[in-house]
Amino acid sequence: MKKRMIRLGVLASHGGSNLQAIIDNIKKGKLRAKVCVVISNNSEAYALERARKNKIPAIHLSNKHYPKDEELDVVIAKELKKYKVDLVIFAGYMKKRGKKFLNQFPNRVLNIHPALLPKFGGKGMYGIKVHQAVLRRGEKETGVTVHLVDEKYDHGKILAQRKVPVLPGDTPETLQQRVLKVEHQLYSEVIQKIADGEIKCGD
Repeated sequence: MKKRMIRLGVLASHGGSNLQAIIDNIKKGKLRAKVCVVISNNSEAYALERARKNKIPAIHLSNKHYPKDEELDVVIAKELKKYKVDLVIFAGYMKKRGKKFLNQFPNRVLNIHPALLPKFGGKGMYGIKVHQAVLRRGEKETGVTVHLVDEKYDHGKILAQRKVPVLPGDTPETLQQRVLKVEHQLYSEVIQKIADGEIKCGD
């Protein structure tokens, strides 16, 4: 019996390298999925260009259009439902979404974070700042976490983690690049395991 292809809706704010990794892994046959739509709060996000290059609908929705967060929650959810997405994937999406959004996709909104949560998570902990904090603390290892999204930053149920060693002489930039490579592998692996029923998102 042919297994169903999982339908993804991706939310991204900037470059979208995790989005690109998902697209590439689909093309390589490593991920049985389809990216159905990409939504960004940033009209100049390169993630939207990545989507267009791959003939994926690319949509800009932000507080410029809908000043109230609750209203924007409803509109984004409606757009994702229009494309019949099974999972919502945050790929460098820098905005917190509220109940009116999350309730539409219970246990079906994923995020990836460049550290071993609950360490180095929370408001303001994103991008290079995470790696600066890891090095400042003198950690011997860091890593990547894929987790469910709830109403708090970097807080929902952890689905998978993978460790990355901190090497002597690491700078925030060198550490970021090594962690990013693991992000690009782990996110697709987790999505595939969810599709196969190997990872359960619900309680």
